[in-house]
Amino acid sequence: MSIGFETDERVADIARRTTEFVRDVVLPEEQACDGNVHDGPEPLRRRLQEAARASGVFAPHSGVEWGGLGLDLCGQAVVFEAAGYSLLGPLALNCAAPDEGNMHLLEVVATEEQKERYLRPLAAGEVRSCFAMTEPAPGAGSDPRALATTATRTAGGWRLDGRKWFISGADGAGFAICMARTSGVPGDAGGATMFLVDADNPGMKVVRNIDTLDQGLFGGHSEVVFDNCEVGDGAVLGEVDQGFAYAQVRLGPARMTHCMRWLGVARRAQDIALERAVDRTAFGRPLAELGMVQQLLADSEIDIETGRAVLLRACWELDQGRSAAQHTSIAKTYVSEAVNRVVDRAVQVCGALGISGDAPLSRLYREVRPFRIYDGPSETHRWAIAKRAVRAARERRAAR
Repeated sequence: MSIGFETDERVADIARRTTEFVRDVVLPEEQACDGNVHDGPEPLRRRLQEAARASGVFAPHSGVEWGGLGLDLCGQAVVFEAAGYSLLGPLALNCAAPDEGNMHLLEVVATEEQKERYLRPLAAGEVRSCFAMTEPAPGAGSDPRALATTATRTAGGWRLDGRKWFISGADGAGFAICMARTSGVPGDAGGATMFLVDADNPGMKVVRNIDTLDQGLFGGHSEVVFDNCEVGDGAVLGEVDQGFAYAQVRLGPARMTHCMRWLGVARRAQDIALERAVDRTAFGRPLAELGMVQQLLADSEIDIETGRAVLLRACWELDQGRSAAQHTSIAKTYVSEAVNRVVDRAVQVCGALGISGDAPLSRLYREVRPFRIYDGPSETHRWAIAKRAVRAARERRAAR
């Protein structure tokens, strides 16, 4: 097995232009709105994406046939980190969650007709989307098998009924990909199906925008109700009862792209801490020459570099067509916790400045904390990592 860490010239050029674009165009826009875009104005999104298109960095993940740059996951890792340096960078490049994950899912699973109707405008930034799986307790959450929303056969197609909760980007989305149970009961390992639902369907309603710790995701997080929501057979994404399998098509890469974007936030926080350590003098010396501060800075460098390494290992496996379940879980768990540590240390290095509104660190601190929950909490991933490790040990023992 050979994994290279070299970045080819094309990817390096896109990353360089992304870095410049984020610095010159996106960061000023973020500062103007303080990074709060849960109810962000649509003209802001359009303006940023047009600027990204003009800079040649728009949709780095999407296929060339859909107007994107067609980078594989290892290439995306470099570019997405550069975009993630600003909270609005991924939005500008049209590679923010949940749209980026939905584009990947549609490219893999959708019919040609569905791709033209949903993927093409999504990849072009003409619409946004959401992925409606999570439900209020006791419904689907960390355990998707608890899925309670139902899809019932009708004469003309299907009727969806259920309540979804914490659906990111739902407010203002053009369509939803809804997970509903077409067979079995909550707790069963199978029986889920994905449906494409247009936002103007009278049976789908955004009933509440949820107040959350983070504020940097365009469209926020919403509660959505499907009540007697009628869709045709053409709304089925993939095959009936195969929704959980398709969710893995989306979730593995989406977890990694989350890690890429948040590593950009970590790098920004570390840069702020380094500048403060060099400029600020205490006890007659720059902070950068004090041992305890040096330890904080060094540990953050270690976390960032280690996070990149485990992320690239998982991305390499996915690019090879492997499931990469173990390494995506390891990467998601490590990076989500490492990013939190890096931002926390940056706040500590900056002291009172770090918790003030004069620096962006307190805002970044609020944004990164939920990442330890999104796309599977650390505890769920650790449980899965341990299960796979134990199973492999038993298989080795049996083979002796």
